[in-house]
Amino acid sequence: MPLFPPTPPRQNGLIDVGDGHRLYWEEVGRACGAPALFLHGGPGAGCSERHRQLFDPDHYRAVLFDQRGAGRSQPFGELSANSTGHLVADIEALRVHLGVERWLVVGGSWGSTLALAYAEAHPERVTGLILRGVFLGRDSEVDWFMHKMGDFQPEARAAFLAALPEAERGDLLASYYARLTDDDPDVRLAAARAWAGYEDACATLLPSPTPGGVDSAAYAIARLEAHYFVHRLFLADAPLLDGVARIAHLPGVIVQGRYDLVCPPVSAWELAQRWPRAELRMVDAAGHSLWEPGVLEATLAALDVAKGWG
Repeated sequence: MPLFPPTPPRQNGLIDVGDGHRLYWEEVGRACGAPALFLHGGPGAGCSERHRQLFDPDHYRAVLFDQRGAGRSQPFGELSANSTGHLVADIEALRVHLGVERWLVVGGSWGSTLALAYAEAHPERVTGLILRGVFLGRDSEVDWFMHKMGDFQPEARAAFLAALPEAERGDLLASYYARLTDDDPDVRLAAARAWAGYEDACATLLPSPTPGGVDSAAYAIARLEAHYFVHRLFLADAPLLDGVARIAHLPGVIVQGRYDLVCPPVSAWELAQRWPRAELRMVDAAGHSLWEPGVLEATLAALDVAKGWG
């Protein structure tokens, strides 16, 4: 199942959500189509043109936006007033701004976390969810990212450690966060490159032909991920699994790579056990990335199934 043809936004703009933040948003597809919201990963990754191509333009009215500090939103890389609660409120502000009553919510990796947080806070505004590479924001998942996924990519972990002086390796998260928030932009960028390189190496089952990314993307991803990790994803007082009962009536599809090193499959499996209307689609020959063939095909198939959800 291929991506849909490239298409420019039908409309786009910036929405002022307060706290000095202005969010870039865009809409593709039919003006009277079935509303769908796409939530990017990271935090900090931003949306790309290819994300638009996930949605059938003859059926969906798809809305994509760059979360606080990410992509084309302003100010870029900003950490202040940037939390899960802020992002959930931003989604509601965007929904009201666009005059959407209810929408399908689609998110992968951190986008799955935010999708669940939003749906549990506003279940009456959601028609269903499509989640990929599930991340529940638990301490165990952060610990896996920082310390254990490197067991499967020891070369990448060695480079991740080597970017820090030996004296700073006792608490990797605290040390990286200190560097990613340092006053010296060169220190911040060097730490961001190391962080993003480590994550990129673990994101696909087979080595990516185009590893890494532009410095601006690495900078936002690393800063925002470390910021959210340090603050326990701003979810410590409201674990997402405990709130699944609020969305038990909603349909869902969970797409999960069997060999996902970034977000281990156990989280997707545990979520599916709590959510009676969710279908777990485990993709055997795949890792974390949306763009791996099996994951992409399963995601597109889920979006096709969701056309029947009301």
